Order: sequence, then structure tokens, then C-alpha cells
Amino acid sequence: MALNPAEMKAFQTLLSLAIAEDLEPTGDLTSKALLSEDQEGSAIVVAREKGVLAGVETAGRTFAVVAPQTSFTALKQDGEGLRPGDEIAKVQGKVRGMLSAERIALNFLQRLSGIATLAWKFSSLVADLPVKVLDTRKIAPGWRLLDKYAVRCGGGYNHRLNLSDGILIKDNHLAALGGGPPAVRKAVLLARQTYSGNWDVEVEVDDLASFDTALQTHPDVILLDNMSLEAMSLAVEKRNALAPGVQLEASGGVKLENLRHIALTGVDRISIGALTHSAPALDIALDYQFS
Repeated sequence: MALNPAEMKAFQTLLSLAIAEDLEPTGDLTSKALLSEDQEGSAIVVAREKGVLAGVETAGRTFAVVAPQTSFTALKQDGEGLRPGDEIAKVQGKVRGMLSAERIALNFLQRLSGIATLAWKFSSLVADLPVKVLDTRKIAPGWRLLDKYAVRCGGGYNHRLNLSDGILIKDNHLAALGGGPPAVRKAVLLARQTYSGNWDVEVEVDDLASFDTALQTHPDVILLDNMSLEAMSLAVEKRNALAPGVQLEASGGVKLENLRHIALTGVDRISIGALTHSAPALDIALDYQFS
């Protein structure tokens, strides 16, 4: 896998910020004091734990910009599995530049690989079932395109990119319309009338009464928020009988421990905020060989 042009542009913006944060105004004081400009060496980017790689291109680009007198050779590609000790890339050239770029490059690589790894842990649990594991918009500002890319590297799928990328009628929208099943009906009809079918319409419900009303309006997707396994199973039965074209999405409280139970209810999609807001960084290091 590789970054598309929009994702690369987002990365370049973040890289500029990272360089400013880490190197302005006077650069890497320690490396300049201790090392000559001419000293050369090499280093290997190494995985310290099991996971899935994402962001190798961002690491290579970081070295190219921060340390242009180095070369970066990727030994693994995004989406590949990693085991402890696996060599991800090799860096050669001026040691000063390598040390100055190291933390910035690893920050990108560890964050994105951490997200890819968590997405893989979830998606692999239901790989034999007809269900998609989705991300959400619960992402740190500036990181959305890259984090969603990392989710795909791990085998997950992307939900809408932002508020202009689809209609998702949430609980607070419904509360503003008066709440309850009548608000569900009104909201779906208003969305359909306003956009004349140009956008998919998804509506959130948290009980079977609101679900029944939502199903009657035939949205594209009904989001089952924090509903019990029994309620979700019943919702699937009703959908199959009355409106088989409507997709059902489960969300809320999804963990590795209960993911498969949720998937076995028959829902089509499961969205998980933790993929991007709680993924631990993958342990990746740079091991040096100095000449």
C-alpha cells in the first residue's frame, strides 16, 4: 500500500509542523556539538514487537527532508506483518542528519503502525464473517487522512471522511428535533428531501422502537448504538424480513473481547472509535552502526 496524493499532502503539512517543533530555532544542538559534519554511519529501522507496518513512506520522506545527505531503503511495505527483530528499512549517510531526523520519522512510523496493528487485531477476529470493521472521526486534528490510511493497512475500512462526506443523523440531531421515533422519521425524510438522494443517509438509534421507525423510512444505514446483543439480533431479523437493502452498523462499547459476538448477530458493519483514538504506538527503533 502507498499514500495517495491527498494523504501525501496531509503528511507534508504534518512534517513541516514536526520539523518546526523539533528543530527550530537552532537545530539539533547536541549532534552539532558532538559530531563532525563528515561522520558517516548506517542504521536499521527494527520492529521490537509483533504488528502491522504503516507509514514507511513517511519515514523515508522525513529522512529525505531533514537529512538530505542520507539514503533510505525500505525493506518492508505498508500492510505487511511484523515480528520482533524484523528489519523495516535501512538508512545510510551523515550521522548528524540521521540523529536529527530519527525521532520525527519514528513518531510517524510508530503511530501509524500502531493504528494498523489495532485495526488488524480487530479485523482478523471476524475475517471469516461478512462484516466490515470501520473507523470513525475520533481522530486528532491534522491526522485524519493518515490515520484512516493506517486503518486500511491493517485490514479495516474507512467510515465517512468528514461532515461533508455523508449524512449521519446522530442522537443530538434527533434531540434537537424533539427526540424519539417521530424525530427519527422526520430527520430521515428531511435529509432525503434536502439532498434528493445525492448522499447516503445513516441514522442512529438506541432502542427497538426507534429502529422500527427508522426501518420504515428506508435509510441506507441504521446505526445501532450501544444496543444489547439480543436487541441487535432482533433488529437484524426485522431488517432481513422487511428491508434487506438497509445496512446495519453496530457501534459503542466495542472491544476485542466482544467483537465476534457482535458480528455474529448479523450486522453488516461495526464502527470502533478506539482504532484511531486509543491505539498504542508500535515499538519500533533505529539501531545504529557508526563508522
